[in-house]
Amino acid sequence: MGLQWELAKKYLHYYFTAGNRHDVHSPFVFDLVEKVLRDRKKPPVFREIEQMRKSLLASTETLQVTDLGAGSLTNAGRERKVSDITRHAAKPAKFGQLFYRLIQYFQPEYLLELGTSMGMSTSYMAKAAPGATVHTIEGCPNIAARAAKNFASLQLSNIKQHTGNFDTVLPALLKEMPRLDYVYIDGNHRSAPTLAYFEQCLEKVHDDSLFIFDDIHWTPDMESAWHTIQQHPRVTFTIDLFFIGLVFFKPEMKIKQHFVLKY
Repeated sequence: MGLQWELAKKYLHYYFTAGNRHDVHSPFVFDLVEKVLRDRKKPPVFREIEQMRKSLLASTETLQVTDLGAGSLTNAGRERKVSDITRHAAKPAKFGQLFYRLIQYFQPEYLLELGTSMGMSTSYMAKAAPGATVHTIEGCPNIAARAAKNFASLQLSNIKQHTGNFDTVLPALLKEMPRLDYVYIDGNHRSAPTLAYFEQCLEKVHDDSLFIFDDIHWTPDMESAWHTIQQHPRVTFTIDLFFIGLVFFKPEMKIKQHFVLKY
């Protein structure tokens, strides 16, 4: 309860202090706000994925969970309901749909996700880039297997799943990928592992890469990681949307900038 109350207080502060498009003076960021963050169109694919979410939330199926990491606010034990995993671990629809819009806008070819869970965000990413491959890593084999069924039901063939500990799977996977255009880190919600994954992924970063970090204000520890990432020499600007943070590496941004925008 204490953690959730602190998060609620932080969110209220964010809600009443975050800027909007009128506070943005960068043409690149202004276009991003106008064409992506403020886009409210809902293509048919959104309904398709959200129907799957509805089905998962109504499911009575249970899974033996071997590794939840630090990301669940309700770690109730090793056996978990699919409905509970979906409710507590899957990103809300508006963020999955934001990922879809970001990918359609930037057109990345090499996509990586750390933390598959039930595959909601993965599905939005894959639907947005049908010509690309989405690599996604999940620590729990049973969750990964259930996500695979979800991908099959959505007829997604451009997702490549990797199962195992991020610490061992990620280095091997990065060797296979020529570069990273889009990275979504939603796995071990602690500062040290998050920063370690960030540093490893930096080896394949380029000027047009986009990194997204989940739950940047979830705990003081995660906020510390977020601030460290913001100050990294390779990072030129960031966008704080409270529940997620966007990280860019564009060298034309001569002055490091950090935007806190309402979404």
